[in-house]
Amino acid sequence: MKIFINDIPVSIISNEELDSSKEFDLVIDGASSKIKPKKLIDDVLINDASPEKVDELLHVMTDNKLKGVDSITFTSGDKETIIQYIKRKFKVIEAAGGVVDKEGKILLIFRKGRWDIPKGKMEKGEKKRECAEREVEEETGVKVRIEKKINATWHTYVNKKKYVLKKTHWYVMKCVDDTNMGPQVEEDIDEVRWMNLSELRAALYNSYRSIRVVVQEYHKLLKIHDQSL
Repeated sequence: MKIFINDIPVSIISNEELDSSKEFDLVIDGASSKIKPKKLIDDVLINDASPEKVDELLHVMTDNKLKGVDSITFTSGDKETIIQYIKRKFKVIEAAGGVVDKEGKILLIFRKGRWDIPKGKMEKGEKKRECAEREVEEETGVKVRIEKKINATWHTYVNKKKYVLKKTHWYVMKCVDDTNMGPQVEEDIDEVRWMNLSELRAALYNSYRSIRVVVQEYHKLLKIHDQSL
């Protein structure tokens, strides 16, 4: 499981999943060492973490801007217990959105100073795919059709002093009709734009890590599809 906290990727893996060839800049004993925000830097590994240790870090990262941290990895002998513990501690909500293609160009929105992919929260009783299509059309004015699932991402944020864990489902989409394309201003969207590959790469420098991961997975799917033709 990978969670983005303040745009920093936090991975929770089993002891067996740890890549012995990967180098870390800081290694912490998860059983005893207290997490000190000022000492966290670059790629951090926390070994044999308990659920309480993961919870401690989640709160530390949500409450502090850890600008020197690139990634954090937890290892555990019981990964599933930790994942379920996190879900119980946080309010979990779900959302959906998509990477929309039109003749090789990708649809991006500009919101709150960053480029993003259209998405939004699921309504009560709504299916994931229905939510994804509805939110994309509402935020961009573009009618779309889902082709396949890309992946799902997790991130945390604080809403009314409560910690929220948000799971977003992402889909590959095709443009059906963009004659009414325009930003949903009430959702603080300033611009909607089709971008070619070079424009997309430039825009992703002013985006979120989670969004870059989604776009990378999208292009992996395209490559697999092209190789199968």
